[in-house]
Amino acid sequence: MLIVLCEVAFWVLLAAGLALRYLAKKPRLGAAVLLCEPLLEVVLLVVTAIDLKNGAQPDLKHGLAAVYIGFTVGLGHSTIRWVDARVAHRFAGGPPPVRPPKYGMARAVHEWKVAARWTVAAVTALALLQAAVWYVGGDGDVSTLQAWQQKMLFVIGINVVIAGGYTLFPKREPAGR
Repeated sequence: MLIVLCEVAFWVLLAAGLALRYLAKKPRLGAAVLLCEPLLEVVLLVVTAIDLKNGAQPDLKHGLAAVYIGFTVGLGHSTIRWVDARVAHRFAGGPPPVRPPKYGMARAVHEWKVAARWTVAAVTALALLQAAVWYVGGDGDVSTLQAWQQKMLFVIGINVVIAGGYTLFPKREPAGR
Protein backbone atom coordinates (compact mmCIF):
# COMPACT_ATOMS: atom_id res chain seq x y z
CA MET A 1 0.00 0.00 0.00
CA LEU A 2 2.80 2.40 0.89
CA ILE A 3 4.45 1.77 -2.46
CA VAL A 4 1.27 2.83 -4.27
CA LEU A 5 1.03 5.89 -2.01
CA CYS A 6 4.63 6.83 -2.79
CA GLU A 7 4.00 6.43 -6.52
CA VAL A 8 0.88 8.60 -6.32
CA ALA A 9 2.74 11.11 -4.14
CA PHE A 10 5.52 11.30 -6.77
CA TRP A 11 3.05 12.44 -9.41
CA VAL A 12 1.15 14.69 -7.01
CA LEU A 13 4.37 16.43 -5.97
CA LEU A 14 5.43 16.69 -9.60
CA ALA A 15 2.10 18.26 -10.60
CA ALA A 16 2.09 20.57 -7.57
CA GLY A 17 5.67 21.67 -8.15
CA LEU A 18 5.06 22.42 -11.81
CA ALA A 19 1.75 24.15 -11.10
CA LEU A 20 3.46 26.38 -8.55
CA ARG A 21 6.31 27.02 -10.94
CA TYR A 22 4.32 27.90 -14.04
CA LEU A 23 0.69 28.58 -13.15
CA ALA A 24 1.16 30.34 -9.80
CA LYS A 25 4.40 32.00 -11.02
CA LYS A 26 6.28 30.86 -7.89
CA PRO A 27 9.35 29.13 -9.32
CA ARG A 28 11.24 28.90 -6.03
CA LEU A 29 8.33 27.33 -4.19
CA GLY A 30 7.79 24.97 -7.12
CA ALA A 31 11.45 23.95 -7.02
CA ALA A 32 11.20 23.36 -3.27
CA VAL A 33 8.22 21.06 -3.78
CA LEU A 34 10.08 19.19 -6.52
CA LEU A 35 13.04 18.74 -4.18
CA CYS A 36 10.74 16.82 -1.81
CA GLU A 37 10.63 13.96 -4.33
CA PRO A 38 13.75 12.21 -2.96
CA LEU A 39 12.25 12.25 0.54
CA LEU A 40 9.59 9.85 -0.72
CA GLU A 41 12.29 7.33 -1.55
CA VAL A 42 13.85 7.64 1.88
CA VAL A 43 10.46 7.09 3.52
CA LEU A 44 9.79 4.08 1.29
CA LEU A 45 13.21 2.57 1.99
CA VAL A 46 12.91 3.02 5.76
CA VAL A 47 9.38 1.63 5.94
CA THR A 48 10.32 -1.37 3.80
CA ALA A 49 13.35 -2.10 6.01
CA ILE A 50 11.23 -1.79 9.17
CA ASP A 51 8.63 -4.13 7.69
CA LEU A 52 11.29 -6.74 6.96
CA LYS A 53 12.91 -6.22 10.37
CA ASN A 54 9.56 -6.86 12.05
CA GLY A 55 9.46 -10.30 10.47
CA ALA A 56 7.41 -9.74 7.32
CA GLN A 57 8.08 -12.33 4.65
CA PRO A 58 9.63 -10.71 1.56
CA ASP A 59 7.00 -10.50 -1.15
CA LEU A 60 5.89 -8.53 -4.17
CA LYS A 61 5.63 -5.20 -2.32
CA HIS A 62 9.21 -5.39 -1.02
CA GLY A 63 10.56 -6.13 -4.47
CA LEU A 64 8.43 -3.43 -6.01
CA ALA A 65 9.71 -0.93 -3.45
CA ALA A 66 13.29 -1.63 -4.54
CA VAL A 67 12.33 -1.32 -8.21
CA TYR A 68 10.47 1.94 -7.55
CA ILE A 69 13.47 3.42 -5.75
CA GLY A 70 15.73 2.25 -8.58
CA PHE A 71 13.42 3.89 -11.13
CA THR A 72 13.57 7.15 -9.23
CA VAL A 73 17.36 7.06 -8.95
CA GLY A 74 17.92 6.17 -12.61
CA LEU A 75 15.02 7.90 -14.32
CA GLY A 76 13.44 10.33 -11.85
CA HIS A 77 15.46 13.37 -12.90
CA SER A 78 14.97 12.77 -16.62
CA THR A 79 11.24 12.16 -16.06
CA ILE A 80 10.87 15.44 -14.19
CA ARG A 81 12.91 17.26 -16.86
CA TRP A 82 10.76 15.71 -19.61
CA VAL A 83 7.49 16.74 -17.95
CA ASP A 84 8.87 20.17 -17.04
CA ALA A 85 9.77 20.95 -20.67
CA ARG A 86 6.27 20.05 -21.83
CA VAL A 87 4.51 22.01 -19.09
CA ALA A 88 6.76 25.04 -19.71
CA HIS A 89 5.89 24.90 -23.40
CA ARG A 90 2.17 24.36 -22.90
CA PHE A 91 1.47 26.75 -20.04
CA ALA A 92 4.35 29.23 -19.84
CA GLY A 93 5.23 29.99 -23.45
CA GLY A 94 8.47 28.04 -23.28
CA PRO A 95 10.18 26.64 -26.35
CA PRO A 96 8.91 23.39 -27.81
CA PRO A 97 10.50 20.35 -26.17
CA VAL A 98 13.55 18.98 -27.92
CA ARG A 99 12.74 15.75 -29.67
CA PRO A 100 15.25 12.91 -29.80
CA PRO A 101 17.06 12.41 -33.08
CA LYS A 102 15.35 10.01 -35.47
CA TYR A 103 18.18 8.79 -37.64
CA GLY A 104 21.76 7.59 -37.77
CA MET A 105 24.33 7.50 -35.04
CA ALA A 106 22.72 10.44 -33.25
CA ARG A 107 19.75 8.16 -32.59
CA ALA A 108 22.08 5.38 -31.47
CA VAL A 109 23.78 7.73 -28.99
CA HIS A 110 20.36 8.77 -27.67
CA GLU A 111 19.37 5.12 -27.21
CA TRP A 112 22.62 4.36 -25.34
CA LYS A 113 21.88 7.27 -22.98
CA VAL A 114 18.39 5.88 -22.37
CA ALA A 115 19.88 2.42 -21.82
CA ALA A 116 22.37 3.89 -19.33
CA ARG A 117 19.57 5.50 -17.31
CA TRP A 118 17.60 2.24 -17.25
CA THR A 119 20.76 0.37 -16.30
CA VAL A 120 21.36 2.71 -13.36
CA ALA A 121 17.75 2.13 -12.30
CA ALA A 122 18.05 -1.64 -12.59
CA VAL A 123 21.45 -1.83 -10.86
CA THR A 124 20.12 0.31 -8.00
CA ALA A 125 17.15 -2.03 -7.67
CA LEU A 126 19.45 -5.07 -7.86
CA ALA A 127 21.61 -3.69 -5.06
CA LEU A 128 18.60 -2.94 -2.86
CA LEU A 129 17.12 -6.35 -3.56
CA GLN A 130 20.42 -8.03 -2.68
CA ALA A 131 20.64 -5.99 0.52
CA ALA A 132 17.14 -7.20 1.38
CA VAL A 133 18.14 -10.82 0.68
CA TRP A 134 21.12 -10.46 3.04
CA TYR A 135 18.97 -8.60 5.58
CA VAL A 136 16.39 -11.37 5.68
CA GLY A 137 19.12 -14.00 5.81
CA GLY A 138 18.67 -17.72 5.47
CA ASP A 139 15.59 -17.81 7.69
CA GLY A 140 13.14 -16.34 5.20
CA ASP A 141 11.94 -17.15 1.72
CA VAL A 142 13.68 -14.68 -0.58
CA SER A 143 12.54 -16.22 -3.87
CA THR A 144 10.29 -13.23 -4.64
CA LEU A 145 13.22 -10.84 -4.23
CA GLN A 146 15.39 -13.04 -6.42
CA ALA A 147 12.67 -13.10 -9.09
CA TRP A 148 12.74 -9.30 -9.10
CA GLN A 149 16.52 -9.44 -9.54
CA GLN A 150 16.04 -11.58 -12.64
CA LYS A 151 13.54 -9.06 -13.99
CA MET A 152 16.05 -6.26 -13.48
CA LEU A 153 18.68 -8.20 -15.43
CA PHE A 154 16.10 -8.60 -18.19
CA VAL A 155 15.50 -4.81 -18.18
CA ILE A 156 19.22 -4.21 -18.64
CA GLY A 157 19.40 -6.80 -21.41
CA ILE A 158 16.44 -5.39 -23.34
CA ASN A 159 17.83 -1.86 -23.21
CA VAL A 160 21.28 -2.99 -24.35
CA VAL A 161 19.73 -4.97 -27.22
CA ILE A 162 17.68 -1.93 -28.32
CA ALA A 163 20.66 0.43 -28.15
CA GLY A 164 22.86 -2.14 -29.86
CA GLY A 165 20.29 -2.51 -32.62
CA TYR A 166 20.33 1.21 -33.32
CA THR A 167 24.15 1.09 -33.34
CA LEU A 168 24.51 -1.92 -35.64
CA PHE A 169 21.54 -1.09 -37.84
CA PRO A 170 21.14 2.69 -37.73
CA LYS A 171 17.86 3.97 -39.11
CA ARG A 172 18.52 5.91 -42.29
CA GLU A 173 16.88 9.18 -43.19
CA PRO A 174 14.35 8.84 -46.02
CA ALA A 175 15.77 9.65 -49.45
CA GLY A 176 13.47 12.62 -50.13
CA ARG A 177 14.70 14.75 -47.22
